[in-house]
Amino acid sequence: MNDSGMASVVAAGIPGPVPAPVVSVKPVVLPAPERGEGLRVRVSAPATGGDLPVVLLSHGFGSSLEGYGPLADYWAAHGFAVIQPTHLDSRTLSLSGDDPRRPQMWRLRVEDMKRILDDLDLLEAAVPGLAGRLDRGRIAASGHSFGGQTAGVLLGMRVRDPQTGVSEDLSDPRIRAGVLLATAGDGGHLTPFAVENFPWLIGPDFSQLTTPTLVVAGEQDDLPLTVRGADWTTDAYFLSPGAESLLTLFGAGHSLGGIPGYEAAETTDENPSRVALIQQVTLAYLRHALGIDGSGWETMRKTFSQAPHPLGRLDVASESWDK
Repeated sequence: MNDSGMASVVAAGIPGPVPAPVVSVKPVVLPAPERGEGLRVRVSAPATGGDLPVVLLSHGFGSSLEGYGPLADYWAAHGFAVIQPTHLDSRTLSLSGDDPRRPQMWRLRVEDMKRILDDLDLLEAAVPGLAGRLDRGRIAASGHSFGGQTAGVLLGMRVRDPQTGVSEDLSDPRIRAGVLLATAGDGGHLTPFAVENFPWLIGPDFSQLTTPTLVVAGEQDDLPLTVRGADWTTDAYFLSPGAESLLTLFGAGHSLGGIPGYEAAETTDENPSRVALIQQVTLAYLRHALGIDGSGWETMRKTFSQAPHPLGRLDVASESWDK
């Protein structure tokens, strides 16, 4: 089966909105004096329609608001307002290696996401025609790689602060659902490289992540951060009560087929069919988890349960095994 044929295996018969033209505005700069510089944000939304649910999309280490077009564009075209910050670790900002903000980079990322929620009025006003169209009762957080940890903290996961040793609850009740993509796992299996360079990975606690969440992992995502192998990125599913579903992509590396961007240089395993599958599964899940329409997710679950899928496996905790 060719790429287009495999991509259509799930696409056929999935209920959902018809794709719409998208308006995207960048950068909208939110004031953030204590951060050291303004927070640069990109907002993408369908050109028409109201009651738009919101997805905050946190990029991986070094990326920016310019990344993740395959997800942001797709979600926006199918009825979501997608908001993407540029975190301080972005290569576009070129922080020096000894910048005093670096040890708190993980926390500053979470604060970026909360600032967006605090300043939704400013973001609405900055995008022509968007004012009054956001559904503030339906907000999700998503992220890839380091961005997955950022989103996970908003969902209830706790990080042990490398400077204080304290694990605080930094979750946000405004977030009602999550999608975590290629996210770091348990801190007990880190490489010396990870311990030295990313100490906020040492002590995660998934037990408090209670918000409904979909985890997406690559079967061949062998990162230099762990000695365990690719299954490390499935920990958010197995160790948290809120992560109710796991999409495992056969043969996929850390880029999960190319979600960091269109023809992006950092894509490790370019595969348009994988990206299409992620688009379809995540959209159906977000619409289900936010209480918009569960029919697409129900169809998705049945599709995966009725026959093996050539691109991946979908496990739902209530249907497959006890976590």
